Amino acid sequence: MNAPLKQHLIDPEICIRCNTCEETCPVDAVTHDDNNYVVDPEKCNFCLDCISPCPTGSIDNWRVVAKSYSLDEQFSWEELPVQEQIDIAAAAESGDDSEAADDDAARLIAEAHLGVGGKSVAPASASKPKINLYNRGNPAVATVSGNFRLTDVAADNDVRHVILDFGPHVFPVLEGQSVGIIAPGTDAQGQPHKIRLYSVASARDGEKPGANNIALTVKRETGGVCSNYVCDLAKADKVQVTGPFGATFLMPDDPGANILMVCTGTGSAPFRGFTERRRRTLRDAPGRMMLFFGARRPEELPYFGPLQKVPDGLLRKHFAYSRVPGEPKTYVQDRMRATANEVAIFLNNEKTHVYLCGLKGMESGVEEAFADICRGAGLDWPALRVAMRGSGRYHVETY
Repeated sequence: MNAPLKQHLIDPEICIRCNTCEETCPVDAVTHDDNNYVVDPEKCNFCLDCISPCPTGSIDNWRVVAKSYSLDEQFSWEELPVQEQIDIAAAAESGDDSEAADDDAARLIAEAHLGVGGKSVAPASASKPKINLYNRGNPAVATVSGNFRLTDVAADNDVRHVILDFGPHVFPVLEGQSVGIIAPGTDAQGQPHKIRLYSVASARDGEKPGANNIALTVKRETGGVCSNYVCDLAKADKVQVTGPFGATFLMPDDPGANILMVCTGTGSAPFRGFTERRRRTLRDAPGRMMLFFGARRPEELPYFGPLQKVPDGLLRKHFAYSRVPGEPKTYVQDRMRATANEVAIFLNNEKTHVYLCGLKGMESGVEEAFADICRGAGLDWPALRVAMRGSGRYHVETY
């Protein structure tokens, strides 16, 4: 047996085929076919230049293997293989220095398992998602049937609710999945614009029951090619769509599941889908839903008006505003601590699923709030988080 190897892989369930990694790699280790983007183990030198630019995190995956997965194997995957069991002792015997080989194998395996609880797992009761049905070479073409501003006209941010109709084309999505949008034209180098990823904000049966459409929540970004393209779309415009993407950030179908959601800004998109799904099909479900939603001001909070109409019996709502004149800055983690007893009840229930979505800067503050709440309730947050993640009950999607 050869000494174990660390191999860099790309997760085909999350990758949106935007070509960022292939453009970034300085040694041309990343390549692709019509199905997947993959990493050539013969060329990859682990420089990590491709990690940060990846918009989805699909590039940040590793395995320890006795023999590297070939390009042909990687091209055929629909999901990453599980970490194979490496016989460290057998590997050590193949080297000149058994102790050194043993240490190297253990180190590689530890590196491959970096992160909280390993790879994300979908909720056990979640429906099986369809992924990667459409790509840049074969996109779905949708028609814009609506484009509505979600934030007040006086607000600093322009957030849009865009409805895309797929007509006769099949484009199945589940709550929590995302789609890619291809903006027309080319960049300064004459290359096609990168595909941009947006979470679906509607339930699986459409913006209204039985409609073959989806809704997106898109914030206009200064200088943003795709965000401005989407925000400026008019009714009847045609849009090229790829995906769907995502196989783990999914809503549990179990009516007894409690769903605790924490978000900022457009991170509310998947949670609107979650809420609509339960409102339509499981309004009287025994499982509870609770949302912590952060924005600068009420005028800048997407879906603020419609959320007021959702009864507390279906969705318990906590808002946090950080820029209201004359009031102290309040963030989602502050609201979580202020309602620690409620949060602790959720966390102490094995039916609870936790979802974080929004700006990456929120993640550390929310983690600290969970830790504080657990300490006050006699719970071990690090151990609980690992257990929840391993059972498909803890999910983070930040950007």
